[in-house]
Amino acid sequence: MDIMRVEAFLRVCATLLFITTACLVRLDTQTSLIFTSFSRTATFRDMNALFVLVFIDIAAAGYNLIQLVIRGLLSSHLKPDMTTSYKHLAWLSFLFDQVVAYMVFAATSAALTASLLALTGEHDLFWMKLCNKFNRFCTQIGGAMLCGYTAFIFMVMVSSLSAFGLFRHYSPRSFLDLK
Repeated sequence: MDIMRVEAFLRVCATLLFITTACLVRLDTQTSLIFTSFSRTATFRDMNALFVLVFIDIAAAGYNLIQLVIRGLLSSHLKPDMTTSYKHLAWLSFLFDQVVAYMVFAATSAALTASLLALTGEHDLFWMKLCNKFNRFCTQIGGAMLCGYTAFIFMVMVSSLSAFGLFRHYSPRSFLDLK
């Protein structure tokens, strides 16, 4: 199995996990009775971190789909002697893979931090534990966080393969040649 196929497989897995995370967070709602006559519905819009996570994951999934299409088109037209002419595309792919991996990690970590605050509450600020009232909502958000971090791990592997694909264009002798 060559590197292009492994990278495509990892991108497909990451894309599926990004879509799963976005769907789990976006479609998660639960209504609970707070007082005897007052009900409250918990949605992803209640926490800005979850709102941002949905859009970051959708953008990351879209980016990976675009990469799959571009790589599919290039691999069908790429001849062995043309590998050096796509060096600039390797740089762009490497940089964008890095940006997507870091953005996904940041968004998922922010959502996890906000979710942990909802889980534990903050006694000094008089913030109550929300997961006591919205158990199913919090469980589903926890599953989404697990999918999000798994997708991040796949993006780290994709980024590593992208770095390998970029730096294999440079031989050790010409890589350090500053002339």
